[in-house]
Amino acid sequence: MKKEVARAGEAVREGRFQRWLSLIAGASAVLSGIEVAYEHYRGSYSRRAMYTPVILSGAMTVAGIAGFASKKATTGVLRYTSMVTLADGIIGFYFHTRGIERKPGGWRLPLTNIVMGPPICGPLLFGVAAYLGLIASFLRRGEGSGMMPPRPAHEHHLVARAGFPHELITLTQDIREGRFQRHMAAATVFAAFLSGFEAWYSHYKNNFRYKAQWTPVIIAPALIASALGAIKSRRVAHGWLPAISVLAIVDGSAGCVYHARGILRRPGGLNKPLYNLIYGPPLFAPLLFAACGFLGLLASLLGREQK
Repeated sequence: MKKEVARAGEAVREGRFQRWLSLIAGASAVLSGIEVAYEHYRGSYSRRAMYTPVILSGAMTVAGIAGFASKKATTGVLRYTSMVTLADGIIGFYFHTRGIERKPGGWRLPLTNIVMGPPICGPLLFGVAAYLGLIASFLRRGEGSGMMPPRPAHEHHLVARAGFPHELITLTQDIREGRFQRHMAAATVFAAFLSGFEAWYSHYKNNFRYKAQWTPVIIAPALIASALGAIKSRRVAHGWLPAISVLAIVDGSAGCVYHARGILRRPGGLNKPLYNLIYGPPLFAPLLFAACGFLGLLASLLGREQK
């Protein structure tokens, strides 16, 4: 068991986990897609653009599974589907921002309209799965990766002069070889801020009725701080960041259980599953917070970028 864990850790550090990250991206897209589907159902799909994230979440799921099975699919369909999905998330953020602006009072009543309007951070959180898919498309597969020697990084290297191709040290190369810890830590900061902010105003709606609703609001800043520290310090990246990340994963998983219980406790319970799922607490939102913890944990396992 220890040997298997050590091999998995080594594969992550060396960027040889393309297949599994592709599958994780596809699974994340399923959760995000379901969340978006019933959130937009509340808005009666009043605009055709509201269908795009639902369609793209299905496309991301298929692309993630295909990427798990085929390297060609990872560098092709998964990469470009992820790019389109990221763009869709940015466009969705614009539409949600405009929706808040069009509410009575607009940005003159920011707290009220952000809380009661469309979830401003939702479209950007939808892009987390796409981000993972895009990163996966630049990684190595993990099987047989040690058979080929690394290419020289400089054009005047003796091997390059002998006619073999050289490869400059770029972000793409760093990602492929698992050396993008700072980059992933920065992504963790961004995702944790969005998820923590969304947890705050979502729980603010019912006046933080349960003390457990404060946990993501407290853990999110801690995750942001540890991820920022990881950008500067290798020690923080290997110490505080994985500890806080695991805490976020556990808290998000527990939050999903609490949200499921909240749905079951609504009038009708399982007798009205679709209605209570749509109008009850968002079932998969806590898992998106757990995904932020996953980003941080992944960052802690990676190698540092070339300076």
